[in-house]
Amino acid sequence: MFDIIDKAIINKLSGDISLVEEPYKKIAEELGITEREVLNRIKEFQDKEIIRRIGAILYHREVGYKWNAMVVWAVPQDSIEKTASLMCSFKEVTHCYERPTCSSWPYNIFTMIHGESKKQCESIVKQIYERVNSYDYKILYSLRELKKSSKKYF
Repeated sequence: MFDIIDKAIINKLSGDISLVEEPYKKIAEELGITEREVLNRIKEFQDKEIIRRIGAILYHREVGYKWNAMVVWAVPQDSIEKTASLMCSFKEVTHCYERPTCSSWPYNIFTMIHGESKKQCESIVKQIYERVNSYDYKILYSLRELKKSSKKYF
C-alpha cells in the first residue's frame, strides 16, 4: 500500500517537525525529493483519509505559560459557528472545538487558553464572555502538564 517514500514522509510527520521557515522543504531535502512531491503525497494521504490532520504540540510551560485553562461553554446550536469564530479570534485561544452534550453536561464548545497567570487567563475569559453574548461557562484549570506524544509510524 505504501512505498518507501510514503513511509518515510509519514514517519517524519509523526515525529518532531523542525522549527524552520519551510519544514516541508526540509523534509523533502532529507528524503532526496522535491517539496512539491512531499506536499502532493500529503494531500493524497488526506484525500484518502490516511492522515486526518497535522497538528502541533505546545509545551506551554516551556514557553513561559504557567497557567492553562480549559473553558467549556454552553452555546446554542444555531450560534456555534459564529461564536467559535469569535473565540478563535483571540490569540490566547490555542484550541477551540465542539463536543457532544448530555443532560448533566450542557457544555458543547471547549477553548484552551494559556496565560502567564491565573488572573490573565480569567481576564481573557471575561473578554470572550463579553464578546460572545454572555454564554454560560466553566473554567477548568490544569494542575499539571501531562506527557504529550504522537504515535510514531514506520
